[in-house]
Amino acid sequence: MSTESSEQTTKAARSALFPLYAAGFVTAFGAHSIAAGLGGYLESGHASLITLGLLLAVYDGAEVVLKPVFGSLADRVGPRPVLLGGLLAFAVASVAFVLAGNPALVGAARLGQGAAAAAFSPAAGALVARLTPQTGHGRAFGGYGAWKGLGYTLGPVLGGVLITLGGYPLLFGALGVLAVAVAAWAALAVPAVSPLPRARQTVLDLARRLGTGSFLRPTLALAGATAALAVGVGFLPVAGAGHGLGPLVTGALVSLLAATAALVQPRVGRAYDAGRIGDGPGMAAGLALAAAGMAVAGVLPGLAGLVGAAVLIGAGTGLVTPIGFAHLAKGAPPERLGQTMGAAEVGRELGDAGGPLLVGALAAAAGALSFGLIGLAVVLAALAAVVARR
Repeated sequence: MSTESSEQTTKAARSALFPLYAAGFVTAFGAHSIAAGLGGYLESGHASLITLGLLLAVYDGAEVVLKPVFGSLADRVGPRPVLLGGLLAFAVASVAFVLAGNPALVGAARLGQGAAAAAFSPAAGALVARLTPQTGHGRAFGGYGAWKGLGYTLGPVLGGVLITLGGYPLLFGALGVLAVAVAAWAALAVPAVSPLPRARQTVLDLARRLGTGSFLRPTLALAGATAALAVGVGFLPVAGAGHGLGPLVTGALVSLLAATAALVQPRVGRAYDAGRIGDGPGMAAGLALAAAGMAVAGVLPGLAGLVGAAVLIGAGTGLVTPIGFAHLAKGAPPERLGQTMGAAEVGRELGDAGGPLLVGALAAAAGALSFGLIGLAVVLAALAAVVARR
């Protein structure tokens, strides 16, 4: 009976992971479906280039500032209420834009969505760690990353379809319905996880804990992988256009990158749990693959080089992500998982913004995109060397 009960408990825990994966899909799909259509918002006369830049940055900016706050709140009250509250707040921000009927409020809506995502994203990560044994963290976070990758892949495509059919109100309305559906699913399937007793922590204690190698190495790896992903999504189409490739082909390159990352992550997670991939070597290998992809995109001309770059970057980010999060969950105090995940997510967001900024600045200074891509390749290779050190 004990074996049968254990199997039932394991199945219940696995079923509880799927709404958490869906929450990851919501934040990725919500961010990229809207961002991909903001160029049309600019062309319709609603915004200047400066305003467009602010609209692109406001979602991530809210996440950078608020993720550590909501991560700490999840440790204090339990991650499930923060997860459900964040999803419902995301729905409210989305539906409010529809009801307001004013296109100029898209920035306020994205700010609200970003703040809500800052709540349910670290809470979902903490729940993934709490609901799975340490020996299954790689597989669990591999699935979580794969669903987020699916959101990155489908966001621009489905977002464009919804905007074409019904404009921004249809897109925001669909996001609101999706967030409510995932919140209802999580309310039914995700069990309550009580907050763990916590010792008093000063700001100095927090700084010391976040300054240890067990936090900094995986966070640096995740930041580097996210930077590579952001640059791949943003600049591979630019490189393709420079080689005379049309938007259909360059869009397919981005989809290939995201699909590769989504397919690789669950397999890497299972290999990590089985002990076939080590923490430092696995993360370093992923960063090295992403660096190789950047170098290939900067050196080899034409479609073949860009296809190879997309596969290498996708495989590299797919290798780093589940190992990085599993390593963080393993090294974090269980009672401060939310705070740890929230702080690590800030590193990812900084990589998401810093990678494209670095490539753009180097490309502008040198007068060629290839210099920017090779510059990021050098940075990623250096990060790989740092992460590989025990």
